[in-house]
Amino acid sequence: MKALNLTPGFAPIGLPEIAFKSFNFSGGEVHIKLAEAAEKVMITARLNSSDDVMRLLLAVDALRRSGTERISAFIPYLPYARQDRVMVPGEPLSVKVIADLLNSCNFHRIYVYDVHSEVSLAVLNNVQLITNESLVRTVLKDKRDYLLVSPDAGALKKIYKLAQAIQYTGDIVLCNKIRDVKDGQIKKIDIDCKDLQGKECIVVDDICDGGTTFVGVAKELKGCNAGKISLIVSHGIFSQGEALLSEHLDHIYTTDSFREVQSPLITTIPLAQLINIANR
Repeated sequence: MKALNLTPGFAPIGLPEIAFKSFNFSGGEVHIKLAEAAEKVMITARLNSSDDVMRLLLAVDALRRSGTERISAFIPYLPYARQDRVMVPGEPLSVKVIADLLNSCNFHRIYVYDVHSEVSLAVLNNVQLITNESLVRTVLKDKRDYLLVSPDAGALKKIYKLAQAIQYTGDIVLCNKIRDVKDGQIKKIDIDCKDLQGKECIVVDDICDGGTTFVGVAKELKGCNAGKISLIVSHGIFSQGEALLSEHLDHIYTTDSFREVQSPLITTIPLAQLINIANR
C-alpha cells in the first residue's frame, strides 16, 4: 500500500508516498497528475476548501483510471459535520451533501478523527471513527489531581465514553450553555459545581473555532475556584487568533488535523504520533 498525501506537508501515515502535481487552471478548475499509482492506496487530506474537496475527487478518478483496485481515505477533519440538521426552511443538510460526494468515491474505508456529529457516521459509507482517546492520554499522562470538564451538554456523552476508556474515576464538571434563539449568541453559562477547590480543570471538546465558548467556560470555572485551566481539542481552527484565548486559558493541546499551529499557548501533537492505520 502507498499513501497519496494531498495536503503539502501533511503526511500522517507512515507509508511510501505517491508523487503528484496539482494546480488550478486560469478558469479556477483544479487539476492533478499522478506520477504513479499502486494496487492499494490510502489518500490523506485536509479538506479546508472547495478546491481541496475537488482535488480529492479528481485524485480518486485518476487512481481508478490508473488501475488502483482499493482506495481508502483518511480525512481527519470532516467538513460540514457541524451542519448536521436543517434548522429553518431553505437551509441545506450540508453533512449529507459532503457525505454523498465522498460516498461517490466508493472508498474501501474512510477514516475520520473525532468527528463532530454522529450523524456523519450514519450518512458516510464504510466509515471508521478514530476517537480522541490517544490524544487525551498523551496530554494527561503526567497530570495528577485534575477534573475533566464538559463544555456543554452536547459534549457530555463523548466525555463519559472517554472517561471510561482512560479509566478516569474523578468527577466530571458539566457546563451548560444558554443561547439566544434569535442570533445563536451565548447568553449564559452555568456550571454544576460551586467550588472546584483549586484543582486543574481539563476542558475536552472536538473543535475550537473562534473560542467564544471556551472563554466563557474558563471565566465561569475561575469564578468557581478553579486552578489551572487547559483545553484539549482535536481540531484547532482558531479563526479569531489566540489573543483572547490566552487571557483565560493556561494552555491548549490540539492536533495537526486542520492546520499547523505554532504558539507558546498551543501544543500541537501530530496525528502521526496518535494513529496507526497504515496497511489497513
